[in-house]
Parts: sequence; structure tokens; C-alpha cells
Amino acid sequence: MSDSTPDSVSATFYTEGKAKFQVGNAFYRSASQVVRDLGVLAAAIYKSDRGILRVIDAMTGCGVRTLRYWLESGADWIWANDSNPEIRPVLENNLKDAIASGQCQITHTDANRIFFDCYNRRDYYDLVDVDCFGSAAPYLHTALWATKIGGLLYLTSTDGRTATGHQPENSLSIYGAYTRCHPASQEQVLRLLIGSAQQAAASIKLGIEPIFSLFTGQTYRVMLRLLAKPCLTPENYGFLGYCHQCGDYQVVSWRKLGKTCCQRDGSLLILSGPMWLGQLHHREQLRRMQSLAQRLEWSKRLELLATMEAETDFPPYFYTLTEIGRRGKLDLPKRSHLIQALQERGYRATITHINAQAIKTNADLMACISIARTL
Repeated sequence: MSDSTPDSVSATFYTEGKAKFQVGNAFYRSASQVVRDLGVLAAAIYKSDRGILRVIDAMTGCGVRTLRYWLESGADWIWANDSNPEIRPVLENNLKDAIASGQCQITHTDANRIFFDCYNRRDYYDLVDVDCFGSAAPYLHTALWATKIGGLLYLTSTDGRTATGHQPENSLSIYGAYTRCHPASQEQVLRLLIGSAQQAAASIKLGIEPIFSLFTGQTYRVMLRLLAKPCLTPENYGFLGYCHQCGDYQVVSWRKLGKTCCQRDGSLLILSGPMWLGQLHHREQLRRMQSLAQRLEWSKRLELLATMEAETDFPPYFYTLTEIGRRGKLDLPKRSHLIQALQERGYRATITHINAQAIKTNADLMACISIARTL
């Protein structure tokens, strides 16, 4: 397992994976290593499939992500950019070997300028990594212009408050979607981000395929593949309804926006969306990432990837144990016991990486409560 602890020789140096680097006055967050680990795995698999890997690291910070794409994913060329020119000495020092090899360049400009420059020169990249602060919306359309058809787009959002429904008016202006608060709103952020990218791609007659979607507790990340044809449909892009009376969810299509009552008790549903309603992950790609992680002996990532694979094709929401206990007026059941009991009664159920105290299942909330009472 790679680490991100201070190097024993000098406290000014850090190691993460195969990268050794300094931070200086640049940005580095060691807790985000899981995000970089999964990016490295996906990029390495892409390189093995395509034989080439050209990367734009649009907001590189101290350069650790650039280093790892070069050293561990086998990137042939990396454009490392950060809008802050004051960190250039740190970047040049950290990336000196990659620069000397002729496989890396550093710039300090706005990321959107880079994306448009690539489009103007028809210089499309295999992986475009956009690790921004706040919303990814300012880069959703422009990053597509720099991405090769079949290439990867790695997007970030740290603006969870807006997308979880605490600031629905902001969500409307940023994503063109209205979000509401509910117990599964963390998953909603991932789906909103994917849906926004899907709509942006469809507007230029392209499509998006999620490779994986990740929530780390602070950061939302989605790895997407750019497709040559639109794949946005009323079935995979629509609304999620939540009933405050019974606590259940309901997928609502565009065609049924005028009929948005709860199927259980007839109460009006609150709607969030539009958002991506399809799968959060690509199962086969996750399996390949697991195989690579196993060879690298990244045990923690193996566990995470297995959980993500298991949750791939479940409904676009989850139930928290707290909500099950509150509405059922019962003590919180053990998650593993509830999942096993649901499976024994013919339902599908699994844990989710998004919330450690939640389950994903095709059972409705009342069935979960009824089964939990028997435990």
C-alpha cells in the first residue's frame, strides 16, 4: 500500500506511491490519496488498452498527481498546469525528471484557456483531470473540447452543500438542476455531476459513460469516458422523488412530471433533478482496477473497489440505518444482519461506499423496517 507520510530523511519531502515530492507553498491534501490512487489505476488500464496516455493535469497543485500519472500509469506526456505562478519553483523541482525526459511541461494559466487551445489545435488528450475547488460546472463544457473520443475525464466537486439541497437556488444556477435535502443526498451530488456532464456532452452530439463515482467524505469525484454518440435518455436522466411522509424514493421520468405523488400514500413528492439515474460505475472496469490493485498489493483500495462494484446496478438512492430506526421506532440493526435478512427474503442488498451507515437495496423502506423488526 502506498503511503503519504513525511520521508524519514527529511521532513520537507513526502512519498506517495512512487512519487517523492515537496509541498512548499503549493496545495497538497494527503487525505485525497484515494482519489489519486483510483485515477492512477484507471489511467494505467487505459494505457494498457490504447498504448498511449497523454494527460492534462489542469489544476496540479504541488504536482504529486502529475508525478504519479507519469511514474505509475506510464503517461507518455503530461501538461501540468496551475493558475498560481508562485508555486512554479516547487513544481519545477518536483517534476524535474519528467521535464528532463521531454514528457512534461508546466504552465500557469486558467484551465479553460488550455482546453480551448487544445480544441483550436485539434490536440486532444487521453485523460483530462480537473481537480477544482467548489463546483466543476465552469469546466464541464470546456474540458470536453480537450478530451479525445474514448478518452477519460476526471471531474471534482467540493461544493457538497449546494448539490445536497441546502442551497437549491445555487444548484439551479450552477447545474441547471434543482436539488432538495433527503437522507441519500450524498449520492445525489455524484449523480448531479454525472448528469451535468452528460447534458453538456449531448449538447455537442457526444456521450458520457461513468467509469466510477467516488465520495471520500469531503470530495466528490467521477471518472467518465467520452463517447462518440449521445447516450442521454429519459430513462437515465431524470428526477428523484422523495416522500417526507413515508421516507421512500421514486424515480420520476420527464413524462410523469405532472404525476408526482407517492405510490404508497399519495403524498406529494419533493423532486431533485434532473440528474443521472443510470449506473454509478462500470463493473468490468472496476474488476480490472481490482486486478491491478491486487498486483500492487493495495489492500485498502481492493476493499473499496469491491464495494463499488457491488453497488453498481442498484436504484439511485440508499437507506440509512438511522432513517430505518427512526421511522420504525426501533433500535438500529447491524448493517450486515439487515443485508443478510433482506437477501434471505429474496431482495437484493449491499453496503455502499458513500455512507458507512447505509444500505442499497431494491426493497422499499417499509420492507426494510418490517425485516429489521425481526432481527
